[in-house]
Amino acid sequence: QVQLVESGGGSVQAGGSLRLSCGASGYIGDRYCMAWFRHAPGKEREGVARIDADGLRRYGDSVKDRFTIAKDIARTIFFLQLSDLKPEDTGMYYCAALPYYECPSRWTSGAGFRHWGQGTQVTVSA
Repeated sequence: QVQLVESGGGSVQAGGSLRLSCGASGYIGDRYCMAWFRHAPGKEREGVARIDADGLRRYGDSVKDRFTIAKDIARTIFFLQLSDLKPEDTGMYYCAALPYYECPSRWTSGAGFRHWGQGTQVTVSA
């Protein structure tokens, strides 16, 4: 049973920073892709960042050059560094995982990801 637990959300002013963490437990294989998504009220779920087993990183257009995804050496904790935050970054942030052979090329909708955390709220005030 794969379990993902996010932490690190909070309330910050525009221009501030946060670091989100995603702890993974259970067998998720030694090759997988991990991704962060966000969902704001009235908006569709949006892919924010993804990191593959080979270290390849991908970002949503709205967060490029501001957010950074990373993983620790043991590959069981994943991070999302949020910098230069804007009010439009407000939302619930979720981490998700898939074995590498299931990772879709088109990922930003979140379709196909089977393992999800419960989310952590990020609120950015102007």
